[in-house]
Amino acid sequence: MHRFNRIYLLGSLIFGLTIPMHLFSLKAKISNTINYIELNEIILQKTSTNFKSISENQIITYIIVSVYVFVVLLLVIRFLLNLYSFHKKIKNNKRQSINGSNIVLIQEHTLPHSFLKTIFINEQDFNNNNIAPELIVHETAHIKQKHTYDILFIEVLQILFWFNPIIILYKRAIKLNHEFLADETVNAAFKSVYQYQNMLLSFASNERKVALASSINYLITKKRLIMMTKTESQIKIISKTVGVGVVYSLLLFTFSSQTKAQEPLQNKAFNDSQTNSEITQPEFPGGILAFYKFIGTNFKVPTELKGSGKVVLSFMVEKDGSLSEFVTLKDLGFGTADEVIRVLKLSPKWIPGKENNEIVRVKYSLPIQIEPSK
Repeated sequence: MHRFNRIYLLGSLIFGLTIPMHLFSLKAKISNTINYIELNEIILQKTSTNFKSISENQIITYIIVSVYVFVVLLLVIRFLLNLYSFHKKIKNNKRQSINGSNIVLIQEHTLPHSFLKTIFINEQDFNNNNIAPELIVHETAHIKQKHTYDILFIEVLQILFWFNPIIILYKRAIKLNHEFLADETVNAAFKSVYQYQNMLLSFASNERKVALASSINYLITKKRLIMMTKTESQIKIISKTVGVGVVYSLLLFTFSSQTKAQEPLQNKAFNDSQTNSEITQPEFPGGILAFYKFIGTNFKVPTELKGSGKVVLSFMVEKDGSLSEFVTLKDLGFGTADEVIRVLKLSPKWIPGKENNEIVRVKYSLPIQIEPSK
Protein backbone atom coordinates (compact mmCIF):
# COMPACT_ATOMS: atom_id res chain seq x y z
CA MET A 1 0.00 0.00 0.00
CA HIS A 2 2.91 2.35 0.69
CA ARG A 3 4.21 1.76 -2.83
CA PHE A 4 0.77 2.43 -4.25
CA ASN A 5 0.55 5.64 -2.19
CA ARG A 6 3.88 6.79 -3.60
CA ILE A 7 2.70 6.20 -7.16
CA TYR A 8 -0.61 7.91 -6.41
CA LEU A 9 0.95 11.02 -4.82
CA LEU A 10 3.44 11.56 -7.64
CA GLY A 11 1.06 10.43 -10.36
CA SER A 12 -1.75 12.71 -9.27
CA LEU A 13 0.59 15.71 -9.38
CA ILE A 14 1.78 14.83 -12.88
CA PHE A 15 -1.78 14.03 -13.98
CA GLY A 16 -3.10 17.32 -12.63
CA LEU A 17 -0.39 19.29 -14.44
CA THR A 18 -0.66 17.58 -17.82
CA ILE A 19 -4.31 16.69 -18.38
CA PRO A 20 -5.52 20.32 -18.88
CA MET A 21 -2.91 20.73 -21.66
CA HIS A 22 -4.96 18.54 -24.05
CA LEU A 23 -1.91 16.53 -25.10
CA PHE A 24 -4.30 14.10 -26.73
CA SER A 25 -8.00 13.99 -27.39
CA LEU A 26 -10.78 11.46 -27.49
CA LYS A 27 -13.86 11.67 -29.64
CA ALA A 28 -16.92 9.65 -28.78
CA LYS A 29 -18.46 7.79 -31.73
CA ILE A 30 -22.04 8.89 -31.03
CA SER A 31 -24.65 10.75 -32.98
CA ASN A 32 -25.53 14.37 -32.39
CA THR A 33 -21.86 15.18 -31.87
CA ILE A 34 -21.12 18.44 -30.07
CA ASN A 35 -18.43 20.30 -32.01
CA TYR A 36 -16.44 23.19 -30.60
CA ILE A 37 -15.55 26.39 -32.46
CA GLU A 38 -13.41 29.26 -31.17
CA LEU A 39 -14.50 32.58 -32.65
CA ASN A 40 -12.08 35.36 -33.47
CA GLU A 41 -11.64 37.94 -30.75
CA ILE A 42 -13.94 40.96 -30.82
CA ILE A 43 -12.36 44.27 -29.80
CA LEU A 44 -14.72 46.88 -28.39
CA GLN A 45 -13.52 50.43 -27.73
CA LYS A 46 -15.16 52.52 -25.07
CA THR A 47 -15.74 56.09 -26.18
CA SER A 48 -16.17 57.70 -22.75
CA THR A 49 -13.21 59.39 -21.09
CA ASN A 50 -13.16 57.37 -17.88
CA PHE A 51 -10.45 55.05 -19.23
CA LYS A 52 -6.91 55.65 -17.95
CA SER A 53 -3.72 54.84 -19.83
CA ILE A 54 -2.83 52.32 -17.16
CA SER A 55 -5.95 50.81 -15.68
CA GLU A 56 -6.40 49.71 -12.10
CA ASN A 57 -6.68 46.13 -13.30
CA GLN A 58 -3.33 46.40 -15.05
CA ILE A 59 -1.69 47.86 -11.94
CA ILE A 60 -3.03 45.01 -9.82
CA THR A 61 -1.80 42.52 -12.43
CA TYR A 62 1.69 44.06 -12.41
CA ILE A 63 1.83 43.90 -8.62
CA ILE A 64 0.70 40.27 -8.51
CA VAL A 65 3.18 39.22 -11.20
CA SER A 66 6.01 41.12 -9.51
CA VAL A 67 5.32 39.50 -6.13
CA TYR A 68 5.11 36.06 -7.75
CA VAL A 69 8.41 36.48 -9.61
CA PHE A 70 10.14 37.89 -6.51
CA VAL A 71 9.10 34.94 -4.32
CA VAL A 72 10.06 32.46 -7.05
CA LEU A 73 13.53 34.01 -7.30
CA LEU A 74 13.99 33.76 -3.53
CA LEU A 75 12.92 30.11 -3.52
CA VAL A 76 15.20 29.31 -6.46
CA ILE A 77 18.15 30.88 -4.64
CA ARG A 78 17.34 28.89 -1.49
CA PHE A 79 17.01 25.69 -3.53
CA LEU A 80 20.38 26.21 -5.23
CA LEU A 81 22.07 27.02 -1.91
CA ASN A 82 20.73 23.79 -0.41
CA LEU A 83 22.06 21.82 -3.37
CA TYR A 84 25.43 23.53 -3.02
CA SER A 85 25.56 22.69 0.69
CA PHE A 86 25.51 18.97 -0.15
CA HIS A 87 28.27 19.50 -2.71
CA LYS A 88 30.40 21.20 -0.02
CA LYS A 89 29.75 18.42 2.49
CA ILE A 90 30.85 15.75 0.02
CA LYS A 91 33.90 17.71 -1.12
CA ASN A 92 35.21 18.88 2.28
CA ASN A 93 34.64 15.85 4.53
CA LYS A 94 35.93 12.30 4.94
CA ARG A 95 34.24 9.42 3.17
CA GLN A 96 33.64 5.83 4.18
CA SER A 97 31.90 2.83 2.66
CA ILE A 98 29.66 0.55 4.73
CA ASN A 99 28.10 -2.46 3.04
CA GLY A 100 28.33 -0.72 -0.31
CA SER A 101 26.80 2.55 0.96
CA ASN A 102 28.69 5.82 0.48
CA ILE A 103 29.12 7.54 3.86
CA VAL A 104 30.27 11.13 4.36
CA LEU A 105 31.42 12.01 7.88
CA ILE A 106 30.47 15.56 8.82
CA GLN A 107 31.27 17.70 11.84
CA GLU A 108 27.72 18.96 12.15
CA HIS A 109 25.71 17.41 14.99
CA THR A 110 22.70 16.12 13.13
CA LEU A 111 20.78 12.94 12.56
CA PRO A 112 21.83 10.65 9.72
CA HIS A 113 20.32 11.74 6.43
CA SER A 114 20.74 10.89 2.79
CA PHE A 115 20.82 12.71 -0.53
CA LEU A 116 20.90 10.92 -3.88
CA LYS A 117 23.50 8.13 -3.35
CA THR A 118 25.19 9.45 -0.19
CA ILE A 119 24.49 9.08 3.54
CA PHE A 120 25.66 11.88 5.88
CA ILE A 121 26.60 10.94 9.46
CA ASN A 122 28.17 12.87 12.30
CA GLU A 123 31.85 11.88 12.47
CA GLN A 124 32.02 11.75 16.27
CA ASP A 125 28.99 9.47 16.52
CA PHE A 126 30.46 7.24 13.82
CA ASN A 127 33.85 6.95 15.52
CA ASN A 128 32.19 6.18 18.89
CA ASN A 129 29.99 3.50 17.28
CA ASN A 130 26.85 5.38 18.26
CA ILE A 131 25.21 4.80 14.89
CA ALA A 132 22.80 1.88 15.09
CA PRO A 133 22.80 -0.44 12.06
CA GLU A 134 19.07 0.19 11.70
CA LEU A 135 19.83 3.81 10.84
CA ILE A 136 22.19 2.80 8.03
CA VAL A 137 19.59 0.39 6.63
CA HIS A 138 16.93 3.09 6.92
CA GLU A 139 18.94 5.63 4.94
CA THR A 140 20.09 2.99 2.46
CA ALA A 141 16.43 2.25 1.78
CA HIS A 142 15.88 5.93 0.94
CA ILE A 143 18.78 5.73 -1.52
CA LYS A 144 17.80 2.47 -3.20
CA GLN A 145 14.18 3.59 -3.61
CA LYS A 146 15.38 6.95 -5.00
CA HIS A 147 13.34 9.06 -2.62
CA THR A 148 15.55 12.10 -3.25
CA TYR A 149 14.11 12.46 -6.75
CA ASP A 150 10.60 12.64 -5.29
CA ILE A 151 11.71 15.41 -2.94
CA LEU A 152 13.44 17.36 -5.70
CA PHE A 153 10.33 17.07 -7.86
CA ILE A 154 7.99 18.40 -5.18
CA GLU A 155 10.50 21.14 -4.31
CA VAL A 156 10.48 22.38 -7.91
CA LEU A 157 6.68 22.36 -7.91
CA GLN A 158 6.67 24.28 -4.64
CA ILE A 159 8.89 26.92 -6.23
CA LEU A 160 6.51 27.35 -9.16
CA PHE A 161 3.28 27.03 -7.15
CA TRP A 162 4.35 28.47 -3.80
CA PHE A 163 0.98 30.21 -3.44
CA ASN A 164 -0.88 26.87 -3.45
CA PRO A 165 -1.18 25.31 0.03
CA ILE A 166 -2.04 21.94 -1.51
CA ILE A 167 1.62 21.58 -2.56
CA ILE A 168 2.72 21.76 1.09
CA LEU A 169 0.27 19.00 2.01
CA TYR A 170 1.57 16.87 -0.85
CA LYS A 171 5.14 17.46 0.29
CA ARG A 172 4.35 16.33 3.84
CA ALA A 173 2.47 13.27 2.61
CA ILE A 174 5.29 12.26 0.24
CA LYS A 175 7.95 12.55 2.94
CA LEU A 176 5.83 10.68 5.48
CA ASN A 177 5.27 7.87 2.99
CA HIS A 178 9.03 7.71 2.42
CA GLU A 179 9.45 7.05 6.14
CA PHE A 180 6.85 4.29 6.02
CA LEU A 181 8.73 2.62 3.15
CA ALA A 182 12.10 2.90 4.88
CA ASP A 183 10.67 1.61 8.19
CA GLU A 184 9.20 -1.34 6.33
CA THR A 185 12.65 -2.20 4.97
CA VAL A 186 14.25 -1.95 8.43
CA ASN A 187 11.64 -4.17 10.09
CA ALA A 188 11.91 -6.73 7.29
CA ALA A 189 15.70 -6.86 7.74
CA PHE A 190 15.92 -6.96 11.58
CA LYS A 191 12.48 -8.44 12.43
CA SER A 192 12.36 -6.54 15.72
CA VAL A 193 9.65 -3.93 15.54
CA TYR A 194 9.63 -3.31 19.29
CA GLN A 195 13.38 -2.59 19.44
CA TYR A 196 13.20 -0.31 16.42
CA GLN A 197 10.26 1.61 17.91
CA ASN A 198 12.21 2.20 21.13
CA MET A 199 15.15 3.51 19.11
CA LEU A 200 12.90 5.98 17.29
CA LEU A 201 11.45 7.19 20.58
CA SER A 202 14.93 7.81 21.93
CA PHE A 203 15.47 10.35 19.16
CA ALA A 204 12.00 11.88 19.35
CA SER A 205 13.22 15.19 20.81
CA ASN A 206 15.72 15.86 18.02
CA GLU A 207 14.18 18.57 15.87
CA ARG A 208 17.09 19.30 13.54
CA LYS A 209 16.17 18.70 9.90
CA VAL A 210 18.07 19.10 6.62
CA ALA A 211 16.33 20.58 3.61
CA LEU A 212 16.08 18.35 0.50
CA ALA A 213 17.44 15.36 2.43
CA SER A 214 15.76 12.06 3.18
CA SER A 215 16.12 11.67 6.92
CA ILE A 216 14.46 9.96 9.83
CA ASN A 217 11.69 12.36 10.80
CA TYR A 218 11.18 11.88 14.51
CA LEU A 219 8.55 14.62 14.68
CA ILE A 220 6.03 12.20 13.17
CA THR A 221 7.07 9.19 15.22
CA LYS A 222 3.57 8.49 16.47
CA LYS A 223 2.19 7.94 12.97
CA ARG A 224 5.14 5.73 12.12
CA LEU A 225 4.80 3.63 15.26
CA ILE A 226 1.13 3.04 14.47
CA MET A 227 1.87 2.18 10.84
CA MET A 228 4.48 -0.45 11.81
CA THR A 229 1.84 -2.57 13.54
CA LYS A 230 -1.10 -1.72 11.30
CA THR A 231 -2.52 -4.24 8.87
CA GLU A 232 -4.85 -3.26 6.05
CA SER A 233 -7.39 -5.63 4.52
CA GLN A 234 -6.99 -6.69 0.91
CA ILE A 235 -10.55 -5.53 0.20
CA LYS A 236 -9.72 -2.00 1.36
CA ILE A 237 -6.53 -1.92 -0.69
CA ILE A 238 -8.33 -3.13 -3.82
CA SER A 239 -11.20 -0.66 -3.32
CA LYS A 240 -8.76 2.26 -3.01
CA THR A 241 -6.88 1.19 -6.12
CA VAL A 242 -10.01 0.70 -8.19
CA GLY A 243 -11.51 3.95 -6.90
CA VAL A 244 -8.48 5.97 -7.96
CA GLY A 245 -8.50 4.28 -11.35
CA VAL A 246 -12.18 5.15 -11.90
CA VAL A 247 -11.66 8.80 -10.93
CA TYR A 248 -8.60 9.12 -13.20
CA SER A 249 -10.51 7.57 -16.12
CA LEU A 250 -13.47 9.93 -15.66
CA LEU A 251 -11.21 12.98 -15.49
CA LEU A 252 -9.24 11.78 -18.51
CA PHE A 253 -12.41 11.45 -20.57
CA THR A 254 -13.80 14.78 -19.33
CA PHE A 255 -10.69 16.82 -20.20
CA SER A 256 -9.99 15.06 -23.49
CA SER A 257 -12.83 16.41 -25.62
CA GLN A 258 -11.82 17.11 -29.19
CA THR A 259 -11.51 20.75 -30.25
CA LYS A 260 -12.08 21.91 -33.81
CA ALA A 261 -10.25 25.02 -34.99
CA GLN A 262 -12.28 27.44 -37.07
CA GLU A 263 -11.36 27.63 -40.73
CA PRO A 264 -11.69 30.81 -42.80
CA LEU A 265 -15.18 32.14 -42.26
CA GLN A 266 -15.94 32.34 -45.98
CA ASN A 267 -15.77 28.53 -46.24
CA LYS A 268 -18.37 27.07 -43.92
CA ALA A 269 -18.04 23.46 -45.03
CA PHE A 270 -14.90 21.51 -44.36
CA ASN A 271 -13.78 17.92 -44.00
CA ASP A 272 -12.49 16.33 -40.83
CA SER A 273 -9.45 14.38 -41.95
CA GLN A 274 -9.67 12.06 -38.97
CA THR A 275 -13.31 11.04 -39.33
CA ASN A 276 -13.89 11.77 -43.04
CA SER A 277 -17.14 13.45 -42.05
CA GLU A 278 -18.49 16.65 -43.58
CA ILE A 279 -19.29 19.32 -41.01
CA THR A 280 -21.23 22.50 -41.72
CA GLN A 281 -20.84 25.27 -39.14
CA PRO A 282 -23.88 27.08 -37.76
CA GLU A 283 -24.44 30.48 -39.33
CA PHE A 284 -25.72 33.70 -37.86
CA PRO A 285 -28.31 35.41 -40.12
CA GLY A 286 -26.18 37.54 -42.44
CA GLY A 287 -22.91 35.77 -41.62
CA ILE A 288 -20.32 35.88 -38.87
CA LEU A 289 -19.40 39.52 -39.53
CA ALA A 290 -23.04 40.43 -38.96
CA PHE A 291 -22.84 38.57 -35.64
CA TYR A 292 -19.80 40.61 -34.59
CA LYS A 293 -21.64 43.79 -35.56
CA PHE A 294 -24.67 42.61 -33.58
CA ILE A 295 -22.52 42.15 -30.47
CA GLY A 296 -20.79 45.52 -30.87
CA THR A 297 -24.07 47.38 -31.43
CA ASN A 298 -25.92 45.92 -28.45
CA PHE A 299 -23.11 45.55 -25.90
CA LYS A 300 -23.01 48.32 -23.30
CA VAL A 301 -19.80 48.73 -21.36
CA PRO A 302 -20.59 49.21 -17.64
CA THR A 303 -19.75 52.74 -16.52
CA GLU A 304 -18.03 51.36 -13.41
CA LEU A 305 -15.39 49.64 -15.55
CA LYS A 306 -12.30 51.85 -15.57
CA GLY A 307 -9.76 49.61 -17.27
CA SER A 308 -9.41 47.23 -20.18
CA GLY A 309 -9.37 43.48 -20.39
CA LYS A 310 -10.97 40.39 -21.84
CA VAL A 311 -14.28 38.65 -21.28
CA VAL A 312 -14.63 35.07 -22.55
CA LEU A 313 -17.89 33.13 -22.68
CA SER A 314 -19.06 29.92 -24.27
CA PHE A 315 -22.51 29.20 -25.61
CA MET A 316 -24.31 26.41 -27.42
CA VAL A 317 -26.06 26.66 -30.78
CA GLU A 318 -28.91 24.18 -30.42
CA LYS A 319 -30.48 22.08 -33.19
CA ASP A 320 -33.25 24.65 -33.62
CA GLY A 321 -30.72 27.51 -33.94
CA SER A 322 -31.37 29.01 -30.50
CA LEU A 323 -28.55 29.85 -28.10
CA SER A 324 -28.21 28.22 -24.68
CA GLU A 325 -25.77 27.04 -22.00
CA PHE A 326 -24.04 30.38 -21.44
CA VAL A 327 -20.88 29.80 -19.40
CA THR A 328 -18.47 32.51 -18.21
CA LEU A 329 -14.87 31.40 -18.80
CA LYS A 330 -13.26 34.75 -17.95
CA ASP A 331 -14.84 37.81 -16.40
CA LEU A 332 -13.69 41.39 -15.89
CA GLY A 333 -16.26 42.00 -13.20
CA PHE A 334 -18.64 44.96 -12.98
CA GLY A 335 -21.29 42.88 -14.77
CA THR A 336 -19.41 42.54 -18.06
CA ALA A 337 -20.09 38.80 -18.39
CA ASP A 338 -23.76 39.31 -17.56
CA GLU A 339 -23.93 41.98 -20.25
CA VAL A 340 -22.51 39.59 -22.85
CA ILE A 341 -25.08 36.95 -21.85
CA ARG A 342 -27.86 39.57 -22.12
CA VAL A 343 -26.78 40.42 -25.66
CA LEU A 344 -26.47 36.76 -26.68
CA LYS A 345 -30.01 36.11 -25.46
CA LEU A 346 -31.19 38.84 -27.86
CA SER A 347 -29.67 37.01 -30.81
CA PRO A 348 -31.99 35.74 -33.52
CA LYS A 349 -31.91 32.03 -34.25
CA TRP A 350 -28.93 30.73 -36.18
CA ILE A 351 -28.94 28.28 -39.05
CA PRO A 352 -27.97 25.10 -37.14
CA GLY A 353 -24.82 23.11 -37.86
CA LYS A 354 -24.71 19.72 -39.53
CA GLU A 355 -22.44 16.69 -39.53
CA ASN A 356 -22.95 14.19 -42.33
CA ASN A 357 -26.21 15.99 -43.13
CA GLU A 358 -27.44 15.42 -39.57
CA ILE A 359 -28.26 18.46 -37.44
CA VAL A 360 -25.96 18.67 -34.40
CA ARG A 361 -25.39 20.97 -31.45
CA VAL A 362 -22.28 23.16 -31.71
CA LYS A 363 -20.47 24.90 -28.88
CA TYR A 364 -18.84 28.29 -29.43
CA SER A 365 -16.23 30.24 -27.49
CA LEU A 366 -16.54 34.04 -27.73
CA PRO A 367 -13.66 36.27 -26.55
CA ILE A 368 -14.34 40.01 -26.27
CA GLN A 369 -11.51 42.47 -25.62
CA ILE A 370 -12.59 45.82 -24.16
CA GLU A 371 -10.13 48.63 -24.88
CA PRO A 372 -10.03 52.37 -24.21
CA SER A 373 -10.79 54.67 -27.11
CA LYS A 374 -7.83 55.76 -29.23
